[in-house]
Amino acid sequence: MLDQTDTHAFATDHYGNGQGDHLLHALLTHHYRPFEQDADPRPLPEPEAVEAAIVGAMNALTDLLTETRLEDDATDVLWGFVNLFQRRVETLDRKLDDNEVAQKRSQGEQDGSEVRSVELERLIAEGLSLTERRNAFEFTRDAAAAFYRVQTGSLWRPRSGSQVNHRTMTAAMIDSRDFLAAKRRVETETLVPPGPRIAFTGGNDYQDVERIWSVLDRVMGKHPTMVLLHGGSPKGAELIAAKWADARKVPQVAFRPNWTKHAKAAPFRRNDALLEALPIGVVVFPGSGISENLADKARARGIPVQRGVRDGA
Repeated sequence: MLDQTDTHAFATDHYGNGQGDHLLHALLTHHYRPFEQDADPRPLPEPEAVEAAIVGAMNALTDLLTETRLEDDATDVLWGFVNLFQRRVETLDRKLDDNEVAQKRSQGEQDGSEVRSVELERLIAEGLSLTERRNAFEFTRDAAAAFYRVQTGSLWRPRSGSQVNHRTMTAAMIDSRDFLAAKRRVETETLVPPGPRIAFTGGNDYQDVERIWSVLDRVMGKHPTMVLLHGGSPKGAELIAAKWADARKVPQVAFRPNWTKHAKAAPFRRNDALLEALPIGVVVFPGSGISENLADKARARGIPVQRGVRDGA
């Protein structure tokens, strides 16, 4: 058996460092990460365990803030909790982009040697692992977003970028910047499901939920695989249309104005970008001159325009 002296000697090296110090040194010196270069044998969390953990954590946060001076901040805190997982999804998506570039480069370098072949196999395995991790965090984010909706009565949306679930693309919410970038990359169908694109516009003050849902239901009846394009407004007709798409599991692309880049012209430039996505029709509900601008530009391009509410109705 080891006495106390022997145990201390076993736990330290001859410099007096703890037995984990060599790993810390390698981490700092070489940026070492476990399983970074090799396949990770550890399993992913089970979906039931993820949902239970998310509900438990968010319930605990809600209970902590309720009936305290911080209760008014609860919605923002819960939004930020969901956003933690969205941020991780975005990070893994960037790593997947880098992995794709590396795979293409490795494919071009193949010369029949074992070294090149092994390197490509490693990159492929790494890409598959990143994809599984990304999908797992998307599931976690969606579980948290579902709880957020129950607790707050509002849909959770990222403030920038896209909310995409690659396992259930029909429920995707895609930001127009990601959509247009995907078109340029020739991989649009990875991000946007195929189907006839229907544009929707309406004012921030329009609140007839039943009318909007009825009109969109009729459109979907004619085009069951439709993709909804809209302006991504946080209230009014376009928010109602976004909620309809969520409920009907219709994929949607949000074309938000880029105020930073285009200033006062942002809504009109947004209209141009929306029409560049080539919708087969535009549904127009009462709104401002911005909605009418979209309708006028659509007619000029020969795109059919349907009024959600007829004049005088």
